[in-house]
Amino acid sequence: MTKTASPTLVRCGWATNPLSIRYHDKEWGVPAHDDRTLFEFLILEGAQAGLSWDTILGKRENYRAAFDRFDAKRIARYDRRKLQSLLRDPGIVRNRLKIASAVGNAKAFLQIQKEFSSFDQYIWQFVGGKPIINSWRSLKQLPASTPESDAMSKDLKKRGFNFVGSSICYAFMQAVGLVNDHAVDCFRYSQVALVTAEPQRLPGKRKS
Repeated sequence: MTKTASPTLVRCGWATNPLSIRYHDKEWGVPAHDDRTLFEFLILEGAQAGLSWDTILGKRENYRAAFDRFDAKRIARYDRRKLQSLLRDPGIVRNRLKIASAVGNAKAFLQIQKEFSSFDQYIWQFVGGKPIINSWRSLKQLPASTPESDAMSKDLKKRGFNFVGSSICYAFMQAVGLVNDHAVDCFRYSQVALVTAEPQRLPGKRKS
């Protein structure tokens, strides 16, 4: 771990610039249960394939504007004209397959909501409804994938999702708090662990 930005705080070593530090300090690893938030990270993690996460963070607000704030119902209805418009948008990753996959993933996402009442209930089943708390001491210890991300990837692909390989799924799990992968000496490790220890909301109502 390295000290970044502040001499009094130790952060995970990948948080090295103002954008990634803010994301690390406020979002990364915090359990998310809102369907739209979960969908946003699923799309962004897929867009990141082959690129750096800093690149995606820098384009995040552009993505929100271009993809209707990640409203899956709207994205599922995107037509050819809209797709062509997105391919001309310099504010996002202009990869034809990734853009098309966002539409396909939105359709698959809506089907999961119908089946499970929420994507939240579906996705958290891969960790038994409770975050996995790891105890890493260095970035080198973090796995690229796990049996849980393997199972998630396999099932998402079966349901029609794209850009959901196991490593992408594990990055998603880290982002939305299915796992706490802050290093044990990072100041956020114990803070996030406290959040995961709080009583979970009762399942049932769909979030969008």
